[in-house]
Amino acid sequence: MRTVKNILSAKPAPSNIVSPDTIVLDGLNLLNTVNLSYLIVKKDDRFLGIFSERDYSRNVILKGKSSTSAIIAEVMSTDFPVVHLSDTVEHCMNALNAHKTRYLLAYDPEEKFLGVITIHDLMRQVLSSREDVFDTAAQQWLDQDESGDIY
Repeated sequence: MRTVKNILSAKPAPSNIVSPDTIVLDGLNLLNTVNLSYLIVKKDDRFLGIFSERDYSRNVILKGKSSTSAIIAEVMSTDFPVVHLSDTVEHCMNALNAHKTRYLLAYDPEEKFLGVITIHDLMRQVLSSREDVFDTAAQQWLDQDESGDIY
């Protein structure tokens, strides 16, 4: 079974890290540069939150703030479910669904922040192991005769 540890080891080192005092417009430019939907907000190697496109639309635009004067600390999200290295992909998918979020925070046993697991990371895992998920059912479907019996 694939785990958070497997997912993180397959991801490149994050290049989407900003400080909490970054101007929102600069954060948006970085989002565009790295072609991701979120930025990891850290200060002195300590995880503080995530700034996402959703945060921009809900906490800047809809609240009438200025992208050129608001800082990321004012508009970022901080409340995300936590997963650990041994948690499975299935556990992660259930956590995303239960918390209605797009991001999970991965921590090691000493509670050190390791990275972000996204819905896209999980979908890549499911698609890469689709043989385990889809092929058996597809083969059974192909083996059925008109009466519905499985050979």
